[in-house]
Amino acid sequence: MSKRIILITGANKGIGFETARQLASAGHHIILGARDPDKGAAAVARLAAEGLSAEAIDLDVTSDASIARAVAQVSERHGKLDTLINNAGVAIEGWGTTASQTPLAQWHTIFATNVFAVAAVTQAFLPLLHKSDAGRIVNVSSILGSLTLHADPASPIYDFKSVAYDSSKAALNQYTIHLAHELRGTNIKINSGHPGWVKTDLGGDAAPMEVTDGAKTNVWLATLPDDGPTGGFFHFQERLPW
Repeated sequence: MSKRIILITGANKGIGFETARQLASAGHHIILGARDPDKGAAAVARLAAEGLSAEAIDLDVTSDASIARAVAQVSERHGKLDTLINNAGVAIEGWGTTASQTPLAQWHTIFATNVFAVAAVTQAFLPLLHKSDAGRIVNVSSILGSLTLHADPASPIYDFKSVAYDSSKAALNQYTIHLAHELRGTNIKINSGHPGWVKTDLGGDAAPMEVTDGAKTNVWLATLPDDGPTGGFFHFQERLPW
């Protein structure tokens, strides 16, 4: 695709930063969203050192005021947004915590970032996405949000239960389906992507995938052609079961 204006939330490290690097390397302009202005500026400096086009924007996805300021800045600087990648997310519960023992405070904290913030950011930026010739929304999900695989004793994730995090990603996938239905017939495509189990602060050192591969699903969904899918759930370019 021709040069796109792409906003990535939580992009100062991990999969978000690598997604930014790969998309900028392909010739796109990256708006790197970060809660910490210093970390955002440092991430942009790393990209600039490689000759890549990027800017930082202060964006706390759990703050309505921060989201509103970010929308105003993007509108003033660019007048549109071509791709929104909802990458920011949290997982604060210990793996293996039983469903009956997960504190409600963790449910609230995880859903606040992984679900409610995504809806808030997406709603706020939709008017700018409608101004793109080919708007794209990528919701960074997880295979752990698959109800089908969690219910199947033969699936590889069957014993990897973390109820609040997994439920948040299932809810995010449902949001993807509903928004795609609403936007059918428009120039905007929205999909959920599973990056894989990746060596990041979230994935840990035991993860089998490097971050360079973990970003590939995001990159593909961010630059889908006009005949690309919408309302789907993908890892690389393969559909995953809901």
